[in-house]
Amino acid sequence: MGSRLDRASAAPLWSQLQDDLRARIRRGEFAQAFPGELALVEEYAVSRNTVRQALAQLRAAGVVTAERGRPPRVADRHARPEITQPVGAPSTLFDAVESTGRTQTSVVRALERTVDGVVAVRLGLEESTPLLHLERLRFADDEPLAWDRAWLPFDAAAGLLDADLARTALYDELARHTGLRVDSGHERIRVALADPVRARLLGIGTGDPVFRIERVGHQDGVPVEWRQTVVRGDRFSLTAAFGPRQPWQLAPETTDRAPVPA
Repeated sequence: MGSRLDRASAAPLWSQLQDDLRARIRRGEFAQAFPGELALVEEYAVSRNTVRQALAQLRAAGVVTAERGRPPRVADRHARPEITQPVGAPSTLFDAVESTGRTQTSVVRALERTVDGVVAVRLGLEESTPLLHLERLRFADDEPLAWDRAWLPFDAAAGLLDADLARTALYDELARHTGLRVDSGHERIRVALADPVRARLLGIGTGDPVFRIERVGHQDGVPVEWRQTVVRGDRFSLTAAFGPRQPWQLAPETTDRAPVPA
């Protein structure tokens, strides 16, 4: 079994071991019991320290659990720590996922030049203005978390066509490749029920709860991004801080403040 690991690879053995154990967990190989440290040392022909490093990463990601004096076990998939994001803060969904020890990746389903009169008007542009359209399916480790579509003025954002968006936050790549920096914006967040298409993409049931987020992002007060995001309701929550009570003012529908899930 030690042949599963490539000792000529630049990747550390503990990282290779972690990846292989993840794959075996996904296949259900440890449904009855997860092997202990010594068993893994023998099976993979590696040091105990290598095993401990791999298991530490799996524990941090919530994939396995271990209690003092008891062997590790595969965590209940539904008991993984919830991903939380503060309302009104500059943190992103990418940051929120990574802060839990999980890896946020994206599958880019579309990255193309398009024309959409409705979106263009929302960005304060003429209806015929070319736009860059980006569609992503976003994952926390190997689990679908969010479906995301964004539109930006094509002339300003065309450099994004050369970006690798599989393992980074959109706004980081936007700044790097185009110079655009989304520094403010407004969002409206609603709770909705997943339709069959979104349910299939996110690995949930039709009718399960989701967050639907619509957002306009600005640079120096000028709209540069319109986005629609659907996030699984069973894996994500919003948090908010508050200070002294102020007289209540009903904000216009277009100025609801919320986090930026870049």
